[in-house]
Amino acid sequence: MRVSELSRTSGVPVATIKYYLREGLLHRGETTSPNQARYDDTHVRRLRLIRSLVEVGGLPIGTVREVLAAVDDPGLPVHTMLGRAVYAVTPDIEDEHDHHHDRALGEVEAMLARTGWHVSQHAPARRSAVSVLARMHRLGQDRFTDDLDDYARAAERIAETDLAPVAGLHGREERAEAVLVGGVLGDALLAALRRMAQESFSAQHFPPTMLRESP
Repeated sequence: MRVSELSRTSGVPVATIKYYLREGLLHRGETTSPNQARYDDTHVRRLRLIRSLVEVGGLPIGTVREVLAAVDDPGLPVHTMLGRAVYAVTPDIEDEHDHHHDRALGEVEAMLARTGWHVSQHAPARRSAVSVLARMHRLGQDRFTDDLDDYARAAERIAETDLAPVAGLHGREERAEAVLVGGVLGDALLAALRRMAQESFSAQHFPPTMLRESP
C-alpha cells in the first residue's frame, strides 16, 4: 500500500507518518520509485503501537524512540530488550534524601525480601516506590506502610496476568508489543478499573448524606 492508503488504514495523518519515518520510529517501506514506497501490515501495526504509547500512555517521542530502538536491535537478548523497554516507560520519581526517604527505603527493601522479588538495584520502579512512600510519610499517611504487602500481592497477581501469556509468544516484536501494551496501556486500564472499584466501594460503604454532591 502507498502512504495515503497507510494513512487511511491506520488513522494516522500522512504528515505524522512522514515525521515518524524521519525520527526513525517507523521502518522504511519498500522503495518503488525515487519518490514512492510500498508499505504493509507491519507498518500499520507499528503505527498503532506508536499512537497507543503516545496518546494513551502519554509517552514523549524521545521515550518511544528509545523503546523501539531496543525492540529493533537484533543484537539484544530478549530479556535485555524487554528490560530496556520496560525501564524506558517507567516513571523515575526523584526525591529528597531525609529521614522519611531512609524510612521508605528500608520499607521497600524489607518488602522485597519478604516477597522474594528479583528486582535490579537500578530499576526506576524501585526508586519510584521509595520516593512515593517517602512523600506519603511526609503527609502523615503512614497507613500505606501497613498495607504495603497487600498492595504487593495485588501487584504480583497483576504482573502474572500481564506476563504469563508472553511466554507463549515466539516473535521478538510480538513479545515486546505484548509487554509494552500490558505495561503502558495496562497501567491506564488498571487505573480506570481502580477508580470504578473505588466509586463502587464508596457507594456501598458511605451513606449518601455524607456526600455533598453525587459524582
